[in-house]
Amino acid sequence: MSAADEILDIVDENDRVIGRSPRGEAYAAGLRHRCVFIQARDARGRIFVHRRTPTKLVFPSLYDMFVGGVVGAGEAYDDAALREAEEELGVSGLPRPEFLFKFLYDNGAGQTWWSAVYEVRCELPVHPQVEEVAWHGFLPEEDIERHLAGSSDWVWVPDGLAAYERLRAYRAKG
Repeated sequence: MSAADEILDIVDENDRVIGRSPRGEAYAAGLRHRCVFIQARDARGRIFVHRRTPTKLVFPSLYDMFVGGVVGAGEAYDDAALREAEEELGVSGLPRPEFLFKFLYDNGAGQTWWSAVYEVRCELPVHPQVEEVAWHGFLPEEDIERHLAGSSDWVWVPDGLAAYERLRAYRAKG
């Protein structure tokens, strides 16, 4: 089964399931679905950053400071967070990611999804999926901030930027 054929729950503005659709059709029709974003830090507190492969259905070749992806039909956010983190990092035995908050991402151009944000400590050697990740590294937060400030040619995934901004605000509240 290809990624485009994966069945997703379609949800309303209150995150209630109202139907199901293959991922490719959900993307093409702008149907609201569910995603998870997991910020993975290594033992030194650095954040896993990667560049997506050019074959990704959404935001190909862009940089991201989260691992994650869509929540499958009937799947719980927490289960999807662990599955996606282990898949994208290429590890098994990862601790269960800690749920932080949820928000509705809407770019105003037909892309909208409920987004659950998590964090996890990954002290295992990572082996990211070559189908998903073209480049990766664990970076100190200051380096990420420098890249976000435009001191590089890195282009970031817009939903990851939205999640990162909300995560900074969440942490600032204490």
